[in-house]
Amino acid sequence: MAAQNVSKTTRAMQMIAASKLKRAQIAALSAKTYSEKLSTISKNVTKKIAQKNIHPYITSEMKNEKTMLIIISPDKGLCGGLITNLVKEFLDIQKKEYEYIVIGKKIESKIVHFSNNQVIATFDFGTTIPSFETVFPILKIIDEYFIKKQVSLVKVLYSSFSNIFSQVPKTETLLPISFEANENSTPEDYLFEPNITTLLPSLLKHYLEMSIYRILLESFASEQASRMIAMQNATTNAKEVIEELRLDYNKSRQAKITNEILDISNIQKEEDN
Repeated sequence: MAAQNVSKTTRAMQMIAASKLKRAQIAALSAKTYSEKLSTISKNVTKKIAQKNIHPYITSEMKNEKTMLIIISPDKGLCGGLITNLVKEFLDIQKKEYEYIVIGKKIESKIVHFSNNQVIATFDFGTTIPSFETVFPILKIIDEYFIKKQVSLVKVLYSSFSNIFSQVPKTETLLPISFEANENSTPEDYLFEPNITTLLPSLLKHYLEMSIYRILLESFASEQASRMIAMQNATTNAKEVIEELRLDYNKSRQAKITNEILDISNIQKEEDN
């Protein structure tokens, strides 16, 4: 039956998503832990530099009111309400002053339509766990616009991964970098080679790379979790349909057999008369 074929397909997709999700969760958690430690180091290093404008990533002169918004979505559908929720969030926060980078095929046409063609670049998201190299072409465009002051703010909209059952659209500011102040914390002492001023640009660039990579991994985990749950629900629904069809078939078959028995019985009575 067609319903049985659907059930087999959705079950297979559920298992594939579950397998990808497990690997994605491990990768996302590792990236988050590393990124948090990198944030602590970067914050402590910037505190030790007396200069006011120590790096373009930290200081934005805000001469340009334009904002770059990076939107991350899957390349494929069948992942519940994840894409719809991202589009709704985009419609809530979009503004005329925004320039867009779109990552993911499923949302690309909608963003182009609703943004009046203010999309400056598009990338495929892929169907496997993003590699670290994925970050480099994205960061190249960010640098071109932010360091040259064509935009004064860089944000990213993505589906954050809370747990298997919760994937919520989230907007996060990438640039300028703002390290949360903690008055009770004491900056750690580090040994710098060759010196702190030379090290800082590389450190901040790597921090930004890891921030983007962490978000890509989290987006991938959200996609797989949403697809796994969606396919699980689809499999359950397909099984319910199969059961209903089986009951209807059995009732129909039983009624047919009963009618045939009645026909035979009536014929027998006529012959006896």
